[in-house]
Order: sequence, then structure tokens, then C-alpha cells
Amino acid sequence: MQRLVITTVGTSLLTNQIDRSSDEENDWYEKLLETANYSDEEMLNSEHIIDIIEELKARAKNKLDGDIEDFRKASAEINGIYGLGLYDKNIEQAKLDHHCLIYTDTAQGRYCAIMLENFLQSKGINNTLLLSSENFSTDSNEQFMEGIANLVPILKQKIFDDYKGYTICFNLVGGFKAMQGYFNTIGMLYADEIIYIFEGSNQVIRIPKLPIVIDKSQVDKYAIPLAVMDIGAVPISWELANKVPNDWLTYTGQEIGLSVWGKLIWNECKSELLCQDKLLNLPKFIPQLEYLPSLEDDYKNTTDVNKKIILQEKLARVAFFFIKYRDGISALKADDILRLRKYENTDIEHINITKKELRVSCKVINSNKLSLRFFGTHEWIYKKEGIKK
Repeated sequence: MQRLVITTVGTSLLTNQIDRSSDEENDWYEKLLETANYSDEEMLNSEHIIDIIEELKARAKNKLDGDIEDFRKASAEINGIYGLGLYDKNIEQAKLDHHCLIYTDTAQGRYCAIMLENFLQSKGINNTLLLSSENFSTDSNEQFMEGIANLVPILKQKIFDDYKGYTICFNLVGGFKAMQGYFNTIGMLYADEIIYIFEGSNQVIRIPKLPIVIDKSQVDKYAIPLAVMDIGAVPISWELANKVPNDWLTYTGQEIGLSVWGKLIWNECKSELLCQDKLLNLPKFIPQLEYLPSLEDDYKNTTDVNKKIILQEKLARVAFFFIKYRDGISALKADDILRLRKYENTDIEHINITKKELRVSCKVINSNKLSLRFFGTHEWIYKKEGIKK
């Protein structure tokens, strides 16, 4: 069976090249640590560190051109890949597998991830993917938590859903300790095994998949605020959001959003919770929304589960704009995804559910309320609304 190996990437490819016995290089490690969260722009304005990094990159490249023992010493991440016990040090067996490198959105993180990808590709491993999220770094607890929270849905959509049927291995030998801690928890839900290297050796430690199951009945009761906050943070004044368990939430100023755990829990449960018999009763908590029975009927008559889920997600996005903004109608018109607009020569509006095929027809009432009417293709809506082409 093919494997997907998810590797957390730190900066060992640089720091492992420092000669700690050299007086001249004695402070290089501290300088790298001080600038570990610099962006590319900040790094360009720090000439003193650029020269050091270029020297370490050159040394790393020489190591990566060497034999197995050389490049295992050069990088914790490579040591993990070769030490997985999956390939018995024979990288030829890895060519059919896929590798995802998770890195921080920093200059050093990007340097190391790109060098690792180039190394893997030089060994004929071309099924590689670099993955990060915007502003993901260990610069502060808030920024790190935001980065991890933003990564969770990306991992769910681009990795776990697309690689069903693969054996998923989390290689957590490299990366910052905070990354390892969180990915260990994520791995408990999604990985078939988690890999470490025993401290100070090349001995593999494997943690097998544990039978962890989230109780979806406990999540279902918070489905509406979770679905809305999955879109983004909402005003702290929205009472329904404050009923969600505190550990699932994060507070920033006057806004409340989903924490890493909230994102993780919701992404694990939402597919099942968003395809049930009825639409989420968003109008009960958002007075600017109205569902006509015809919308409920179109939902119930939809046999494609994925279309049901997509509809629910988009309706949660509609709700989000009414909660977030005083003028929700204008926000919906400005949104590049939903794009509230009229059918030509009619008083019927519509929003996008998918980019090309599916729409929901609606009417704006008293300039600040949206009545949602039919769900389906343009052809279906033309027919039900009596719109002439």
C-alpha cells in the first residue's frame, strides 16, 4: 500500500552544520534562533545573518551530496525519513510514496523545506508537497496558534481527504517542539503511525494509531456556531458562540473564533453533521435570514451528500456576514465567493454555492433581510422562479 509521509520541518538543516567547537561560530546558533521567525523581507535587511545562512546552506548541500550517513546527520527530517524502517535505508522503495513537508511561514523554514524537497527529488522522489499557512511561525503563542488553526482545514482538504486509502505516517523527528506537540495530537486522529527517533540515536520509536473517536453527538449541539466560526471570527457579543466549550475557542480583542482544537474537532465531524435530514436552523439565531419551505425541499431531494455539505457551508457563510457586519447585504454583494446579484430583468437574486453549477435563489426584503428560496442549477432555478432566459 502506498504511503503518505507527513514531515514537520524545522531548521536542523541549517543548525546541524554549525561547528560548535569553533570560537568563530560559537554564537551562530543564537543568531539563527534570534532570526528564526524573520520573514524574507526581514532577512534581506539583516546582512549579518544572510552570510551565515548562505555558508550553512552550502555546507548542507555538500552533506546532502554525500552518503546515507552524511545526509542523515545533516537533517533531523531526513534522519526520520531514512530511519522510518519503512525503506530499510533503501530510498528506491520510497519513490511510489508521497511526501508532505510542513514548514513555518518564515525565511529559514522556507529555505529548509525547499532544500529538503530538492534533496528528495534528487533521489527520484517526485511526489512531494510543501505546505504552510500564512504567517505561521513560533514568534508568539497567538501567531503560532493561529497558524496551526489555519493549517487544520488545509490538511483535511488537501491531505486527509485526497489520500484516503494511503497509509499515513507522521514523521515528527524534525520541526519545532511546539509543532511536534500539536502534530502528535493531530496524528492521533489521522495518522496510521507516528514516528520519532529515540533521543541521541537512530533508533525508531513508533506510536500506532489509537482508537480515538470524537463523540459527534456532543459536537452536534454546537453545530451552528461551529459552522459559522469555521468561516471566521465573529463579534464576541454573539451569544451562541459563547456557549461553545471554552477550549474550542480563541479570543482576540472583541472577536471570538475557533481554536486549534475547535478547528480539529469541527473538521473531523462536519461532513457527517452537515448532511443530515434538515438544514441547520440558522434563521432561528440570525433574524436577517429566512428559509422558504422550497429551499428545505430542494435540500431534502438532493441525493449527492457532497452537494448537501457544500450548501450548508455556504449558508453558514451567509450567516457569518450578517453576524459580522452591520450591512450584511452589501457584504454578500462584495464577497468574491457568494457574489449576491440579480438575475437580469428580474427581482430575483442568487448566490453561488459552487463556482459554476449550483446556486441558491433569494430575494432581499426591506434592504436588510435575505429570503432564500430554491437550490439547484441555473436551469432548475429558472424553471422554479419562472425566469425566462
